[in-house]
Amino acid sequence: MLNLNEILSYFPKRIGNLINKKMTQNVNSEGMNLLEEIRMRTLRPIVLKFTNKEQVLEEIIPSQEEVLETLQYICNNSIYSYQTQICAGYITLKGGHRVGITGSVVITDGKVSNINYISSLNFRISKQIIGASSRILKYVLNVEENSVYNTLIISPPGVGKTTMLRDLIRKISTGMEQIQFKGITVGLVDERGEIAAMYKGIPQNDVGIRTDILDNIPKAIGMQMMIRSMAPQVIVADEIGNIQDIEAINYAVCCGIKGIFTAHGKTLEDIKLNPAINKLIETRIFERLIFLDKNVKGEVENVYTLNKMNSEYILT
Repeated sequence: MLNLNEILSYFPKRIGNLINKKMTQNVNSEGMNLLEEIRMRTLRPIVLKFTNKEQVLEEIIPSQEEVLETLQYICNNSIYSYQTQICAGYITLKGGHRVGITGSVVITDGKVSNINYISSLNFRISKQIIGASSRILKYVLNVEENSVYNTLIISPPGVGKTTMLRDLIRKISTGMEQIQFKGITVGLVDERGEIAAMYKGIPQNDVGIRTDILDNIPKAIGMQMMIRSMAPQVIVADEIGNIQDIEAINYAVCCGIKGIFTAHGKTLEDIKLNPAINKLIETRIFERLIFLDKNVKGEVENVYTLNKMNSEYILT
């Protein structure tokens, strides 16, 4: 169950108390677990986003000072020590929650060097859903070889592929006695910190007992580092898309390592419009292409399986 007090402790006392009062008055325990975001914007109402609705708290208008005070609490009163995360646009909190940050961006030598005059903070509530990968497990596992198929999971944003991927990693890493699948070593390159949600070196989400994690690092660099240093049996990364990612995946496959990745898209034709991903599809590296249902979280819409006899993808 969501620990609301853990999240509200980052807000100024006035705002935290008011949000808690509104939530207690208007939301039951079941609804509390449907909370996905708390959006805080300077001189505008707090907005609560639930899975099935949105609630605007018209009477809670944060001042610019209160937004900055909140950021101070998030950064343990040391904004300077969190500068790298601020420049990336988000900070990971204990419990795996993430706070998105917007404001006036400072660019130096083509890179973000700071964000001044913070105007918005978006508390994204972390939820680990045990069993979220149940629908795709049979397509990913190669039980006979106690391994996995090279897999690309595709969906538009907000459909749940990251939640599904997190649960899939947990199962592959820990193993599943009921199907006699022994756990295998997973190298997770968690560029945005969304999967393991590392907090001071400790994963806040359960990603299995045989999972090694590199976070806050570009996927391409992280994949090569992971392969050279940790000898994973399978490497995992979320939302691939550029040519550097593709080169790193090619390198991994040439090293005999299996891979599970995700990408944004709706249909096979859609993802082929991305030249980098299309290159991987044309080289037939992926043995499974899994498209998630656009309308129902956690459901599979289509699965394409690579026929090694003629190197064609067949709709399963």
